[in-house]
Amino acid sequence: MLTKRIIPCLDVTLDEEGGTVVKGIEFVGLRKAGGPVELAKRYNEQGADELVFLDITASHEGRGTMIDVIERTADEVFIPLTVGGGINSIDDIRQILRAGADKVSINTAAVKNPELVRESSEIFGAQCIVTAIDCKRNTDVENNKDKTVIELEYGTPAWYEVVIYGGRKPTGIDAVQWAKKVEELGSGEILLTSMDRDGTYDGFDIPITRKLSEELEIPIIASGGVGNPEHMYEGFTKGKADAALAASIFHFGEYTVSDTKEYLKEKNVPVRL
Repeated sequence: MLTKRIIPCLDVTLDEEGGTVVKGIEFVGLRKAGGPVELAKRYNEQGADELVFLDITASHEGRGTMIDVIERTADEVFIPLTVGGGINSIDDIRQILRAGADKVSINTAAVKNPELVRESSEIFGAQCIVTAIDCKRNTDVENNKDKTVIELEYGTPAWYEVVIYGGRKPTGIDAVQWAKKVEELGSGEILLTSMDRDGTYDGFDIPITRKLSEELEIPIIASGGVGNPEHMYEGFTKGKADAALAASIFHFGEYTVSDTKEYLKEKNVPVRL
């Protein structure tokens, strides 16, 4: 059985300090967590399997990703580094990989130009291309007959709508159908974030995580809502995810990556210690 991956996430904004890791709730109300380079180094030492660096305001602000911060972060870590935010072209991807990233995460640009997924996968290889899907529950199933309806925890039917620009803009696109499309286009992984759970400490959005894990062949990274190691256990067992991403519980010192892996090991989840 493949080991499950634990992935800390650095949500970074550009500021006068050159880049600060922040965390909010449902993509708003951001609070500072520290510098990306220092946090990356800490998680590398704690035994994280991978690291995700997301420049969360790049697309909204219409600018490129912070290359210098990526270079400094990459210098400190010896685990796979995925970088996302503000990536719009093959040249952007090439620049980020040259800066030291192992993979790139494409979100808004993929929705606006799906061919970017196919083209980048053909040039750099599927293993380099992660499609990030931010989605939000939509209970209006009556007027959305063409969408994939999923039963929520209390039996309520809903579909999941893709949102872009850091959660600022709904698209009307069905998340399940979109995930299948990017898999066909050559994406190597899906980074799935439920906006309804982001920063809430309520646990992963299990219905959509399980649906994508069952429907797709490529790995699903669950993201949004981790409050404790038990939530990661649920993401792996109930949600059938291949990897679990978390931010707040690691940034603010509530748990370490090592603590989390020890807990999962005791629960018979295969992890790399």
